[in-house]
Amino acid sequence: MSVVTESGRTTVDSVVYVHPAAICESQRVGEGTRVWPFAHVLDGAVIGRDCNICEHAYVEGGATLGDRVIVKNQAMIWDGVAIEDDVFIGPGVAFTNDRYPRSRGLKETGHRYQQTENWLAPTTVRHGASIGAGAIVLAGVTIGQYASIGAGSVVTRDVPDHAIVSGNPARCVAWACSCGHPLGEHFSCPQCDRRFTLIDGALGIEE
Repeated sequence: MSVVTESGRTTVDSVVYVHPAAICESQRVGEGTRVWPFAHVLDGAVIGRDCNICEHAYVEGGATLGDRVIVKNQAMIWDGVAIEDDVFIGPGVAFTNDRYPRSRGLKETGHRYQQTENWLAPTTVRHGASIGAGAIVLAGVTIGQYASIGAGSVVTRDVPDHAIVSGNPARCVAWACSCGHPLGEHFSCPQCDRRFTLIDGALGIEE
């Protein structure tokens, strides 16, 4: 992956924009992606096409982002976090990847960190989901497609598709349309007129 600087603008393979004050060490960044000042993308991270990595965001090696993912300022995305296409990650969102963290220098638990599978708990954010500002996502959960996580929430368990969750711990308070608007009466969207059905706690769009 070549880096060319012209008139203060840094591009990677002529199609990825990396601001001169950003650090992008990954060799796997898709076309059209932009990395803004003071963001840091580590080697080993996989970033899709047309993503936007905003100021002071951190993407660790081993994290994967799909296409058109928005990562706002100061979001922290660690090894083992997989984010699918068209996801919005709000400012200050913090993921985790270890359910029972300890210092690796602690003699009682240091052996656990000799192999990644002993401690890494993968987390998945499905297509089209949104995570509000300052939310914390605990390790090992799956956030369903088109789900919405309220600002400041603490996600401790899996979130169903289309669910709107809020609080600490986050609980389902409503349901979201694919367009992001909360569903109204009879699970219909007042914004785009899509209609859904709720069966056994799972929301599905009507054909």
